[in-house]
Amino acid sequence: MKISQGVLDVAEWLPSPNFGPRPETEVSLLVIHNISLPPGQFGGGYIQQFFQNELAVEKHPYFAEIAELQVSSHLLIERSGHLVQFVNLNERAWHAGVSCYQGSENCNDYSIGIELEGCDDQAYTQQQYQILAQVTRALMAQYPAIDAERIVGHEDIAPGRKTDPGPAFDWQHYRQLITANKDAS
Repeated sequence: MKISQGVLDVAEWLPSPNFGPRPETEVSLLVIHNISLPPGQFGGGYIQQFFQNELAVEKHPYFAEIAELQVSSHLLIERSGHLVQFVNLNERAWHAGVSCYQGSENCNDYSIGIELEGCDDQAYTQQQYQILAQVTRALMAQYPAIDAERIVGHEDIAPGRKTDPGPAFDWQHYRQLITANKDAS
């Protein structure tokens, strides 16, 4: 897995219009999220449509509530482990919202956001953990300011507002995969 000019070579590229330039700052934070559309349901391509501002509102009542939102993430890891990239890693994706980490606000400015197809209370797949660990190692090599202490959940940068990736996310397992397979990336 390699990163060239902000693009992961193994990811499917589905560009989102929801991004902007980063301010002059070092990429130094990795934020793990979850998303499912409709909530608690997987598959269907709705997440991809949502990040591309093409969500078919007639497909589900919830979609009408969120259709006007303009959000994105750099990456999505589907339940199968399929990896999708929406925003160049060197650009500012709109994933964190109102956020703060260690006193620095506007986490979108200096972070990379990875969405896992999932929800707070359902176990993530082993394929997702494996791909997430591989991507994390590639990001840590490309952006050395991202270290183990600067990998957080959305809940950590927006407490009280966000809960993802939630209690179903196994942080210990994920961190073991990052360190156990350093040579596999």
